[in-house]
Amino acid sequence: MELEIYEAFRSAGVADDKAKAAVESINREIDQRYAVHTAQLAAKSDLAEAKTEIIKWAVGAVFAAVGLFATTAKLFP
Repeated sequence: MELEIYEAFRSAGVADDKAKAAVESINREIDQRYAVHTAQLAAKSDLAEAKTEIIKWAVGAVFAAVGLFATTAKLFP
């Protein structure tokens, strides 16, 4: 992509140094935008970790509910 942009600038009559500077500026802007977006995205490892946490809490909640039900059943026969 860089080469195509550079060549488009050159064919439009832009000086070599200005065309290179413009391409570098465009690349920096794209990199900054991707950096912002990648910071907001979850990686596979993040999702796997979250899944593990959800399973732990769900299993714990089930055991707590069963224990609470058993205790209630014994107290109020």
